Amino acid sequence: MKPTVLLTLGRLPPAVDIARSFHATGWRVLVAEPFSTHLARTSRAVARSFRVPAPVDDAHAYRDALLDIVSAEHVTLIVPVSEETLHVSALHDSLPDTVTLFSMPQNGLLSLHSKLRFVEAASAAGLSVPETAASGDAAANELMQRYDTIMKPEFSCSGRGISMHAAGERVPPSQDRMLIQERIDGDEYSAFAICADGRLQTHCTYRALVRHGSVAVAFERIEHAGVADWVERFVATQRHTGFIAFDLIVDERGTAYGIECNPRATSGLHFVNNADIARLVTDPRASGALRDETRLQEFWSCWTQFLSVVGDRQARSDTWHAMRSARDVTWQWSDPWVFLLATLSTWPIISKSIRRRETFAEVLALDIEWLPDDV
Repeated sequence: MKPTVLLTLGRLPPAVDIARSFHATGWRVLVAEPFSTHLARTSRAVARSFRVPAPVDDAHAYRDALLDIVSAEHVTLIVPVSEETLHVSALHDSLPDTVTLFSMPQNGLLSLHSKLRFVEAASAAGLSVPETAASGDAAANELMQRYDTIMKPEFSCSGRGISMHAAGERVPPSQDRMLIQERIDGDEYSAFAICADGRLQTHCTYRALVRHGSVAVAFERIEHAGVADWVERFVATQRHTGFIAFDLIVDERGTAYGIECNPRATSGLHFVNNADIARLVTDPRASGALRDETRLQEFWSCWTQFLSVVGDRQARSDTWHAMRSARDVTWQWSDPWVFLLATLSTWPIISKSIRRRETFAEVLALDIEWLPDDV
């Protein structure tokens, strides 16, 4: 029998990359997904898709459903993909010895997912980070008097709940667990890595070419020694295993500051040579290469953004230029339906964004994100 891998999300393009890589190396690929239809379901690389409860609605039922699939389908490897990783990581102690979960234990991931604990860990490792304080602490008011600041939830994704404040303001009231963070002026970068016990198996640095809301939908891979060094040192300190990504800012002196950590796959995965992904996940000794392309895009998201700025000549020109110079991340002649049916397969997210009057990126993780009150 073929070995069987279970991906715990199918709605995002990185899931398609992972599925295709495992399928090409002889694995049977399954996908568990709260939506009845999703992007990866249309891929020829996916043997079967299972609908499972949304972890935000019932985390216990979600984990039990995954365990049922593992047992019934003889799964030997589980690969979390995105925000659901925080929920899936809780399965470590519930899996038989024959099943590998490509993730750190939940406690370790939560310390990275928390924007406050991440900054504290990076600072303890001697890495540059912005001054940060919890909004209820006296230090938060001091920060806001001294610096221009950013106020953000301690746990969030897709840029939700962020506000900017000029120096001299006082901490606004909030019911949520919020952070006050020094605003660093400079260029924004993202980094993605696949790691094994603190060793970078592959790594890339990239920046946004086109954003839809606060999320990049077209991106350019670049070389930046300062960012690469920051990531390598942090991963080694944490002895991290799995996917991991970072948002960083490089100031005018060239100093890289770690702003946030996403202990999961992100758009940076698209830059990894697809033939290497499965090998990196299954062999901790392996190293991987990056694709030749340095500009990639999620075409349909870029097209949506293009339509939203069609009345702005400069924004329209910039977006169109980026789209013409970048390759779509899902198109593949041998597996065409992922791209061609993308609007239909992502309709559950599109319809939710229309109803809520929010961007695609803002609603796609609402049912899978991890929040402090989750059990």
